[in-house]
Amino acid sequence: MSLTETLLRPLRASSAKPLITHYDDAAGTRVELSVATTANWAAKTANWLVEEHDVEPGTPVAVRLPAHWQTAGVLLGAWWAGAHVVADGPAAVTFVAPGESAGGLTAAVSLDPMGRDLGGSSGGVLDFVGEARLFGDDYFGAPVPGSTPALAGLTVDEVLARAAGLAAGARVLSTREWTVPDGVLAALVAPLLAGGSVVQVSNPARVDAHRQAERTTVDLT
Repeated sequence: MSLTETLLRPLRASSAKPLITHYDDAAGTRVELSVATTANWAAKTANWLVEEHDVEPGTPVAVRLPAHWQTAGVLLGAWWAGAHVVADGPAAVTFVAPGESAGGLTAAVSLDPMGRDLGGSSGGVLDFVGEARLFGDDYFGAPVPGSTPALAGLTVDEVLARAAGLAAGARVLSTREWTVPDGVLAALVAPLLAGGSVVQVSNPARVDAHRQAERTTVDLT
C-alpha cells in the first residue's frame, strides 16, 4: 500500500472533515480543504505524474515548495504514484514556486489561495495546476511496496515509523516550513497518520487567534 493510501484511507470515511487548513497572515487568506478535496488534488497529481511523465514506484520527484495546501496535494499525489520525494537533484519532475527555475522538467505550482493556475505553460516551465486539474479525481495505480523509497532516502515503512507518535486525532497548528524530510514528516505526515488534521500558518502574525478559532490541540513551531 502506498504512503498516501495508508494516510488517507482511514480518513475517507469522514470525507467532509477538514484536513488541511492554510493561513497566510501576510496575505490575509484562509483556505480549508476537506479529506475529499485533498484526496482529489492528490489523485489528479498522481494521474498527471503517471500518465504524462511515466512516474512509477521509486522514481525521484523533487519538491521545492513552501508549506501550502497545494504542496500537500503535490506530496500526497507523488506518494500515491509511488514516487521518491527528494529536496533537489536529478528528478523526473521538479516542482517549484512561480518564478523559480530548476534543471530538467520543471513544474511551477501557482500557490494561489483559490487554486487558480498560471495561465499556461511558458519558457519550458509547466503550469502544474492548469495541467493537473484536467486529470481524474480518483487514482487506481498499482500497490507500492513498503520497501520503496518515499522521502529523502526513507522507505514507505521508515516514513511511517518516523512519523508515529502523535495522539490520535491531533489537530496540529504548525508554523514550521515543510522541509524535506523533517518538516514534511512532522507537519504533514505525522498529523495525518494520527487521524488528525493540520492548520498550517505561513508568515505567522496571529497564531494565538488561529489557535483559538481552529481549536488546535498541538503546537508545532
